[in-house]
Amino acid sequence: MNQIISNSSSTSPNTQQQDLLFHLDENGIATITLNRPEKKNAFDSHIIEHLLTLLNQLKQDKDARALVLRANGTHFSAGADLNWMQSLAEFSMEENIKDAENLAELLHQLDTLSIPTIALVQGAAFGGALGLICCCDIAIASKETTFCLSEVKLGLVPATIGPYVCRAMGQRHARRYMLTAELINAYQAKELNIVHKLVLTPQALNPCLEELLKQISRNSPNAVREAKALCHLCESTFLDDSMRQQTSKIIAELRVSPEGQEGLSAFLQKRKPNWISPHD
Repeated sequence: MNQIISNSSSTSPNTQQQDLLFHLDENGIATITLNRPEKKNAFDSHIIEHLLTLLNQLKQDKDARALVLRANGTHFSAGADLNWMQSLAEFSMEENIKDAENLAELLHQLDTLSIPTIALVQGAAFGGALGLICCCDIAIASKETTFCLSEVKLGLVPATIGPYVCRAMGQRHARRYMLTAELINAYQAKELNIVHKLVLTPQALNPCLEELLKQISRNSPNAVREAKALCHLCESTFLDDSMRQQTSKIIAELRVSPEGQEGLSAFLQKRKPNWISPHD
């Protein structure tokens, strides 16, 4: 399925800029591409709403196996469109809060999407873009990429992205980079757990992605979803009797499920499980 989400507020009457592209292939791999390179893929309220719509569609699609978030052009994203941010002064406080809540909801939906999410990053990833990356399960960047929590330079704070950035890099590192707005190079980003893997050039992102998707495709789709849900459970719950009961229930249900039984049988019979293509 190919779908194009377009007509952002930046579109002129005579030119339709397709600011957001969406593709879902026959293997269930969804790709969302930021496509506003002339603005360094900065996003505004319309793009946020369109991203939310796509994530809600994917949430209902039981055949989706993974989501790739990437960007066209030299840069991943400069974060929020500053002209849009400045224009919000003309709105009421109630409208401003609603607008900010939309971004918060987008980050939450991306973070809790049940399928694996992979960010491919090149160029610059500033402000809110860093939040999108930290909400993805896996992030791969090219070695020239730079990151920055630049909000305090503008008299702002990285508010809605803050919880996800702090979770990724840890409270101590987050304090430094939120307070200083220092540039973070790709090697530092890897040490800070913003990204998992570095590749030499932006062109090397695709081969790395293909290998990663191949690895994911070999795994039970249901088990992958449950593993992600388990990560969220472990993050949000203390290790107490309730946690032990919940995790015991999860494995008890999975090992007698159709996919669980198929996976065990395939291993014991030295064959591929039925979710792997015979040609793979």
